[in-house]
Amino acid sequence: MESSPFKADALKGKVALITGGGTGIGFEISTQLGKHGASIAIMGLGKQVMDSAVSALHSLGIPAIGMEGDLAIFSPSPEDLSPNAFRTVLGIDSVGTYTMCYEALKYLKKGGPGRSSSGGGTILNISATLHYTASWYQIHTSAAKAAVDATTRNLALEWGTDYDIRINGIAPGPIGDTPGISKLLPKEIESSVSEFMPLFKLAGPRFLPKDAVKQLSRVVEERSRKAPVGVPSSKL
Repeated sequence: MESSPFKADALKGKVALITGGGTGIGFEISTQLGKHGASIAIMGLGKQVMDSAVSALHSLGIPAIGMEGDLAIFSPSPEDLSPNAFRTVLGIDSVGTYTMCYEALKYLKKGGPGRSSSGGGTILNISATLHYTASWYQIHTSAAKAAVDATTRNLALEWGTDYDIRINGIAPGPIGDTPGISKLLPKEIESSVSEFMPLFKLAGPRFLPKDAVKQLSRVVEERSRKAPVGVPSSKL
């Protein structure tokens, strides 16, 4: 916390719902939001995993609850992937993302239940980089994540305009020592995948000084102001 560029109570009074918040990137997001004052609700696979994550958050003084979900993770080759299995993954990743956004709309829109009329809430969708090029055994996930990106952009336009909800997406690359990598990345292709990484290795925990965070934030803000992304001026 002492290295954070944000105030410790920056999210006081806020509630964050994080799907996949019990492990890996999701758990770290849960932890950091909680350390900055938010109450946390996490959803993920397995009661034991959820209980462990909630217990860890409680040990840090973070109010948290956990909810168990139910889905499967698999990495087949296309010829072994039935249309029904392909559809299932699209349903989990793409339709699942949209469903969460849709159900949250009435609570996040400006003037919604429990929300003032001064502004809306925030949605942050996590995608991936699989579909930027091509990935072994990930045709189903690549297609689903491309749909997540498209959903995020379109909702940002429409709900940002109509309901003052800020919607963003982030796409982390492969992160080492996470449940996702252990389940989705076969050992026989791990070394070849690393050849395509900017640093020739999977990402991992890294300390970034708060001054560097502030400098990066200023650069991003300045660039976005100078070259804003064009959006339609009419709904027609």
